[in-house]
Amino acid sequence: MMACSGFTCSKHSLCALNILYVLVSLLMIGIAAWGKWFGLVSSFQVVGGVIGVGVFLFFVALVGLIGAMKHHQVLLFFYMIILFMVFIVQFSVSSACLAINKDQQEQLLEVGWNNSHTTQRDVEKSLNCCGFYHVDNNGTCDAACFPNHSCSPCAEHIQAHAGEVLRFVGGIGLFFSFTEILGVWLTYQYRNQKDPRANPSAFL
Repeated sequence: MMACSGFTCSKHSLCALNILYVLVSLLMIGIAAWGKWFGLVSSFQVVGGVIGVGVFLFFVALVGLIGAMKHHQVLLFFYMIILFMVFIVQFSVSSACLAINKDQQEQLLEVGWNNSHTTQRDVEKSLNCCGFYHVDNNGTCDAACFPNHSCSPCAEHIQAHAGEVLRFVGGIGLFFSFTEILGVWLTYQYRNQKDPRANPSAFL
C-alpha cells in the first residue's frame, strides 16, 4: 500500500480530528437534552451551558472540517486562532481542577450551592440530603428522607465525590487540550502546504 503524501496525511488527520470534535459536541448536546427531558437535571442554566458549549464546539469543528476539505486559507487561519484560544482556556481550567485543594473545593461548592436554588433541589433529590452544612427541619426539601427528619447535610455527600469528579474533569480536559494543540499544529502545517491539484499561482 502506497504511503500518503505530507499534504494528504495532514488533510486526513485534520479531518479525523474534527470529526471527533463533531461527535463529542453532538454527544454533549444529546446528554444535556436527555438529562433535561427525563428530569435528571432541572436547572436550565446547567443544561443551557452544556448545550451552548456543545454547539460552539460543533461550529468550530465544522469550520475546521470545511477548511481542511477545501484547503481554505481564511477558514483554516480563523480555525487555528480559535482552537488556540480554546486550548489556553481549557488547559488553565483543567490545571486548576487538578491543583485545587480541599478548602478551595469547599468554598467553590458553597458558592455554587448558594447561587442556584434549582441546583440545590436537584442535589437534595438525587443525593437524598438537605441543606449544605445544616438541615433545616422547618424549611422545605425535596429529599425522600425529609418527612422522616432523617436527612444529613449535603456538604458531606458532595465533598465525598468532589475530588474524584475534579480529577476526572481535569484529566479529560487536559487530554482534549493536547488534542487541540495538536490540531493547531496540524492546521499550521497543512495551511502552509501546497495542494498538488491546485493552480500554483493560487497558493498563498
